[in-house]
Amino acid sequence: MTPVVLVLGAGAGIGGHVGKRFAQEGYHVVLVRRSDDAGLQKLVEAVEADGGKASGRLLNAAQDNTIEDLIGDIEKNIGPIETVVFNLGAQIGNRSLEVTTHKQFELGWRMATFGLFRVAKALFPLMAERGSGTLLVTSATSAVRGNAGQHSHAAAMGGRRMLCQSLNAEYAAQGIHVAHIIIDGAVDAPDTLGKMLGQDNFQKLRETRGLEKDGLLLPAKVADTYFHIAHQHRSVWTHEMDLRSFSDLAWFNHSVDLDI
Repeated sequence: MTPVVLVLGAGAGIGGHVGKRFAQEGYHVVLVRRSDDAGLQKLVEAVEADGGKASGRLLNAAQDNTIEDLIGDIEKNIGPIETVVFNLGAQIGNRSLEVTTHKQFELGWRMATFGLFRVAKALFPLMAERGSGTLLVTSATSAVRGNAGQHSHAAAMGGRRMLCQSLNAEYAAQGIHVAHIIIDGAVDAPDTLGKMLGQDNFQKLRETRGLEKDGLLLPAKVADTYFHIAHQHRSVWTHEMDLRSFSDLAWFNHSVDLDI
């Protein structure tokens, strides 16, 4: 039976590239994003053009039952989900406490933390019954360091990190590998950083720090790391990892203006 990997948050950056990487190794990849059906179909077609298998779904993960229904449908109609890549973001931009509304604060938690809980709640009993499974969770610098203007994001990502630790404590012995991966730097991704900065500023950043300079994290290289973590022997599982460019200082050594 073809193994299945579910990518929640499949844009043109990390999510899409991780899906392509798994598809290259024979997985059926289910690519899920909230909007932009044309962009989603482009990712599916790119996987299929390389000889891989892919499906695309549009889904609002903040709505009740959407995640649970999706997992049930995949398990029934495509196959057992071997790996989940939880790549949903929760960044609403820098907002002072005074202008951060209750709804905005809650949305960060609902996407970053509650969404992850719902995935585990729906899928981990099935994985435990099978005796194996992997959950790869994309996180951010805000999971380990709060900054001004990041009230919603830091709270949500910090909760995501603690949830990963709790899931590991409960399910590692049942064969389920949970890895919390901190993206500690800017990613060369038009769907995320490009939209935050605007196309002109994003291109300037690529020219000054990225491209051949390798100062931005390259999504295809991030995908290689994700695939490696998903296939580690259980005697050497990685449970938390920082990824950053060689030219960046670590999150614990300095503060930065751009926290993604």
